[in-house]
Amino acid sequence: MNFLRRKASFRLLTATACLTLVVSVRAQVKTETSAKSGQSTTQVQVERGEVVTVTGNDLVVKMEDGTLRHFANVPESARVMVDGKELGIHDLKPGMKLERTITTTTTPKTITTVQSVTGTVWHVTPPNSVILRLEDNSTQRFHIPKGQKFMVNGKETDAWGLRQGMKISATKVVEAPQTVVEKQSKVTGTMPPPPTPPPPGQPILVAVVAVPVPASAPPPASAPEPSKTLPKTGSPLPFLGFLGALTLAIGLGLRAVRLDR
Repeated sequence: MNFLRRKASFRLLTATACLTLVVSVRAQVKTETSAKSGQSTTQVQVERGEVVTVTGNDLVVKMEDGTLRHFANVPESARVMVDGKELGIHDLKPGMKLERTITTTTTPKTITTVQSVTGTVWHVTPPNSVILRLEDNSTQRFHIPKGQKFMVNGKETDAWGLRQGMKISATKVVEAPQTVVEKQSKVTGTMPPPPTPPPPGQPILVAVVAVPVPASAPPPASAPEPSKTLPKTGSPLPFLGFLGALTLAIGLGLRAVRLDR
């Protein structure tokens, strides 16, 4: 951490002095981080739907409320447990019932970061800064926050109470709350029900076969139209004989009339 750009409060603990400083350099600063977890809460959400279509890695599911949800680019690694078997996206079929259980666990945590440095007061520029000689015999400058008070021999003092040669340890403690959210998703499914068998005696399949007709074949002859004239049922000779007999009878009748006169 670049401490020249940031002010942080440090607690200096010794047998004779207790003060808070801000570390202004990076070297020789020890950092320890710990986390303390609080009470976790768990939320379970169940979603149910029916497979409508599967196209490549795109899945369309009809949810319980009737809405359609499009799951695009389903990864090849995604698995659905169906009747004890793990199926991939390409194994899903329309009509399958899917159920996804989402378990969300929320855990509050407190992240504690402790940064410490130990050295001997080499030079003090009250009330702004102090220079410490560190364990490797190097010197580093620490900024003192404005208005900072220190405890020296049980008495409260400011930066003016620091003296050269005083051995001190500077410690900065930062506690930051954090929320960790973990989600687990599990998808299960069932096969679609088999189709209902047809009733007895009902044909299962009726096939209509079209017979191709060659292009060169002559068209079928059309049936002759019925004749509009009546057919001849006999010869004209009987009719002529009848006319002759009638004429002869008329002639004989006329002759008999004349003889009577």
